Amino acid sequence: MISFLYVILAVLGLSFLIFIHELGHYFVARRNGMKVETFSIGFGKPLYSWMRDGVKWQIGWLLFGGYVKITGMEMNEKTDIYTVQDGFFSKSPIARIKVALAGPVVNIVFAFLAFVALWAVGGREKSFNEYTHIIGWVDPNSELYKKGVRPGDEIVSYNNEPYISSKEHLTAPLMSGDTIDVKGNHIDRKSGEITPFDYTVKTYPNPLALNSEMKTSGILAPANYLLYLPLPNGKENELPQGSSLANTGFKYGDRIVWADGEPVYSLYQMNTLINEPKALLTIKRGKETLLRRVPRIKLDELRLDPAFKEELTDWHHEADLKNVKFQNLYVVPYHLNNETVVSSPAKFIDKDKEKEVFSEYPYSNLETKLEPGDKIIAVDGIPVTYSYEILSRLQQKHVNMIIEHEKNAQSDLTWVEADQKFDTEYNWNDLQKLASQVGLASNIKNAGNLTLLDPIVPKKRMDIEYQTNDQKALLMAEREAQRKELEMIEDPEKRNHALRELDAVDKQLVLGFHPQDEAIRYNPGPVVLFKNVFEEIWMMLKGLVGGTVNPKWMSGPIGIIQAVHDRSMMGWQEALFWLGAISLNLGVLNLLPLPVLDGGTICFSLFELATGKKLKPKTIEKMIIPFAIMLICFFLFVTYYDLTRLFH
Repeated sequence: MISFLYVILAVLGLSFLIFIHELGHYFVARRNGMKVETFSIGFGKPLYSWMRDGVKWQIGWLLFGGYVKITGMEMNEKTDIYTVQDGFFSKSPIARIKVALAGPVVNIVFAFLAFVALWAVGGREKSFNEYTHIIGWVDPNSELYKKGVRPGDEIVSYNNEPYISSKEHLTAPLMSGDTIDVKGNHIDRKSGEITPFDYTVKTYPNPLALNSEMKTSGILAPANYLLYLPLPNGKENELPQGSSLANTGFKYGDRIVWADGEPVYSLYQMNTLINEPKALLTIKRGKETLLRRVPRIKLDELRLDPAFKEELTDWHHEADLKNVKFQNLYVVPYHLNNETVVSSPAKFIDKDKEKEVFSEYPYSNLETKLEPGDKIIAVDGIPVTYSYEILSRLQQKHVNMIIEHEKNAQSDLTWVEADQKFDTEYNWNDLQKLASQVGLASNIKNAGNLTLLDPIVPKKRMDIEYQTNDQKALLMAEREAQRKELEMIEDPEKRNHALRELDAVDKQLVLGFHPQDEAIRYNPGPVVLFKNVFEEIWMMLKGLVGGTVNPKWMSGPIGIIQAVHDRSMMGWQEALFWLGAISLNLGVLNLLPLPVLDGGTICFSLFELATGKKLKPKTIEKMIIPFAIMLICFFLFVTYYDLTRLFH
């Protein structure tokens, strides 16, 4: 019921924008002595009409549009449109330009006034990730990753255009062609050192997108907070039954800031850390105690020395791993003695597998290889004394995390100061102090406002979200139905990608909580907001003309209604912004020099003004009709894709 109400409000909002557009034409036409016959909101047969001041006012059944019918605008061979009394074409070219301009100008002015009102009330509440410059995740297969860009670094610009919001991670590569210039800053959080970078890299299909036409530079996600808070709608955000975080002391206000050796900058990064086949080892190297993230791989992928393989057989027995077949054991790719000391690297059967697990471009120095003489003293934060204990610990994944405890809500946090606050709410030295205690027999669990949790076991998503046999049976039925639907995708590459994603989603390891991002106050000045929206429109038009933007990605009336509906449910400020943005779109697009639009009428009048020659009605008609047909076809085209997105 509430959702339906918002749909009605969204339709009324769009109808209002059309109404004020046509009202602009109406008032200026009357002011210039033109006779208005009909004022219609919507097309088609009128649902309701009335007469006022000699004008027929009506509401058509198809609300997505409207028109003002002025005497003398209809083209026919029997009538000279330039001599019709009080007609549109009987007036001067300047008068016609004023009438044509009035509608778009009203929409543009309304957009600016909407942005002024939005600024006056304090702007909109947005999520931190929408406007942060901090990078949350970089594709390990990308050029940017190979050049050293990592989560925690900052993005400054794409193609020398200042970075404004996270949508540019999608739109900038999409409109850039084959290459894109990426500028930003490498940030050393420990020292505070900032090193600018400027890389020109190739764009390539986004690995997170089903559509191969979607491009990326390699930056796949902005940074975001991992906060445990009530849901945005005010409902409780209870830990699901079986959550890995239950009984750990994790509670409202807590934030995950570190996991398995790395500061956490996004949910995407956190999921990767949890699901990567790696173990966090605490090692002794001389007098130093170090953390290393080491590949955790199946035994049958290694070519082991016979003597060491025999040792593993004994450890398999000592670790009481009867339920795990010997060849299915997880191990680290090193030869060890019984006292957990590394003697040498193990050899891989497949050299490509070795290159995969020991990347040429490690995420950080935690992934550098172990050295002979290194002594492993803990696996995933759990102390070990003998190598059979290492073998035992490697069979089940544990995660070590540091949380910012009882984080204070930043209700007045603005987008300008949000990046600075992101990782200065806690002391970096406190973080390093706690990280150095992982795997040690230490009672140090707290430093400042940070807490080191005991190692926890992540669980498969389906094991947390679906507890009973009935729930799991229902899930399997749903997955089978989804699989059959995906198998109908014609493109084999897209089909296989979608099926792999479906298989992975329920097997994915998760912590078992719904993290929330920090809320910020986004309130740039109205001129800045107007400029940003206008530049988005301009870039879209350039992309359409240049061929970098596929028309099927655009929204028609249904898509616009859906957008306003969704944003309206987020608050009236968000609805006001979108009404302003759509109004600016209507104003700008109507000024395009196409015969069927207001811009086309202006061009006809400018031609007459410049040459002193009147265009023949037949000539005008021949130019308008093809564009009218194209507009109708385009309308049907985008409506089709609107419906496709709505139902899939």
